[in-house]
Amino acid sequence: QVQLVESGGGLVQAGGSLRLSCAASGRTFSRYRMSWFRQAPGKEREFVAALSWSGDSTYYADSVKGRFTISRDNAKNTMYLQMNSLKPEDTAVYVCAAADSNTGYVYWGQGTQVTVSS
Repeated sequence: QVQLVESGGGLVQAGGSLRLSCAASGRTFSRYRMSWFRQAPGKEREFVAALSWSGDSTYYADSVKGRFTISRDNAKNTMYLQMNSLKPEDTAVYVCAAADSNTGYVYWGQGTQVTVSS
């Protein structure tokens, strides 16, 4: 069992920055592939970014590429999402996910709200 808690969301003006954190507790954090997803009101949940257990491989949605950076600190059991040059269309609830590399099971956090004003 893995528990995920996101933090760092808030209200920011367009062009601003935020850094989200996803703190994990439970089993060995380093064996999980970690991801960020987001869901805007009235829209489907969409993939934002992911990285491998080592952090060496990263993947981004085209909509955030070049603006967002995903990273992890396995010693702190924490994953981050640095979001720069934010746009109003980035407004959403951001949720972190941990995929168990052995079983494929995915754990989800509760999410943190990000609101970007124009």
